[in-house]
Amino acid sequence: MEPKIKKLKNFRLFLLNQVSGLTAEQFNSIPEKFHNNIIWNLGHLICVEQDICYVRAGLPAVVEEGYTQPFMPGTRPEAPVPAAGINRIRELLIRTADQLQEAYEQHRFNDYIPPVMPPRMYGFGIRNIDEALEYLLHHEGYHHGCIRSLMRLV
Repeated sequence: MEPKIKKLKNFRLFLLNQVSGLTAEQFNSIPEKFHNNIIWNLGHLICVEQDICYVRAGLPAVVEEGYTQPFMPGTRPEAPVPAAGINRIRELLIRTADQLQEAYEQHRFNDYIPPVMPPRMYGFGIRNIDEALEYLLHHEGYHHGCIRSLMRLV
């Protein structure tokens, strides 16, 4: 297994363990002065993985069409996610990591197109799938911090 993808999957398992006791209400709660909630952050991780890895390589996303739209950067939760939707996001966090590994092993990312990202937001550029995986680890760590902050308030 590609070490970066293994780290990604292990981190997601760790993250899912941390939120395992939360209720649907807690997943959906948006504390004062926050713009999103725990479930939005989890969905956002999948959304960014799909864009940074698949779409930039000219590949279709491996999640259903329209799934990622509510979790795109700059969006906010528009409605509570029901328990079934929360379970789906939890399942996708692991399944998409496994699918990413499979696609990586099949060299499906050979035509990677570097995304245009303002340095002020990310601090480094992404030129290929290996750098995209490094970015994902950084990005997921950032959102883990967001989730931990939200968990203290819900």
